[in-house]
Amino acid sequence: MKIRNAQLNIVCGYTSSMPETDLPEIAFAGRSNVGKSSLINALMQRKRLARVGETPGKTRTINYYQVDALMEQAEEERAEIFHLVDLPGYGFANVSLDEKAKWGKMVERYLKSSANLRAVFLLVDIRHEPNDNDRQMYEWITAGGFQPIIIATKSDKIKRSQLQKQMKVIREGLKAPKGTTVIPFSAQSGDGREEICRKIEEILASWQ
Repeated sequence: MKIRNAQLNIVCGYTSSMPETDLPEIAFAGRSNVGKSSLINALMQRKRLARVGETPGKTRTINYYQVDALMEQAEEERAEIFHLVDLPGYGFANVSLDEKAKWGKMVERYLKSSANLRAVFLLVDIRHEPNDNDRQMYEWITAGGFQPIIIATKSDKIKRSQLQKQMKVIREGLKAPKGTTVIPFSAQSGDGREEICRKIEEILASWQ
């Protein structure tokens, strides 16, 4: 997947109605500080497309990035325009319970009501077992009718010999079905980017 252009297109808050567009949507969800903004920037090959906050939990909106890309895995190279949807980070301790509840309702509403949502990637820190917030998000995604594609972030923080073990810990911690895709990813090295891009291409091609 070769990115030709990517830009923030729509910002949706607590009280906003979900936008009506004709573009397919690929959503990314993950706990605060899991590296979601860094992943989006790496995928889009932009340094500051998604803001990497110094304080986790500052993103309080659903952000739609309009992406114009060339699909390179197809028999013939073709252009595709889609929305990459950045869902608010969840689970940050310094956010009030009321604020967390609002975020949760907004994300749940999006997952259940978006007519153009094609797939959801769920980011989990590869160094740790999924926590209650990760499991709740996984359940929300499956309740919305999607089987999440798991991205195990910060893979550069562990030894390569530990990758398979930690990926198994994540699958089992989420109670994901056997065979669920788990992609180790590092924003530092770029490992995993091509695999994620191929997955996005496959998803978009299947909805042609």
